[in-house]
Amino acid sequence: MKIILTNEVSGLGNAGDVVEVRDGYARNYLLPQGFAIRWTKGGEKDVEQIRRARRIREIVTIEQANEVKAQLDGIKVALEVRAGAGGRLFGSVTPADVATAVQRSQGPELDKRRVELGAPIKTLGSHQVSVRLHPEVVATFDVEVQAAA
Repeated sequence: MKIILTNEVSGLGNAGDVVEVRDGYARNYLLPQGFAIRWTKGGEKDVEQIRRARRIREIVTIEQANEVKAQLDGIKVALEVRAGAGGRLFGSVTPADVATAVQRSQGPELDKRRVELGAPIKTLGSHQVSVRLHPEVVATFDVEVQAAA
């Protein structure tokens, strides 16, 4: 099945790419999750809009990525969440939570889809988070998860 990706999918492509995948993968995962739309002749117009939107929010050059990485290196990110008595969280910390916390800490605006947590954050304490700014540049910083008062 031919589809148009609306989001970046690891191992498959970036937003705006037209790819051929198996029918079941498209029907059962990509389309319901909103990661793709069916390819049609009229959909070619959508491809250009998706690519234009991606170019606007994307970090284009390695220099830009290194500038953002330098901003992230000196930042202290604290995130307050609800936690139980044993230090376990009610739920977990999401990439969107981390992106919002970085912005509140006077850091750069990050795309939540580029934040990589590794393992789910479900405990209080300091955790390492990486952000894939560019295919060749990855910034790593610590997020201090604290119990909300």
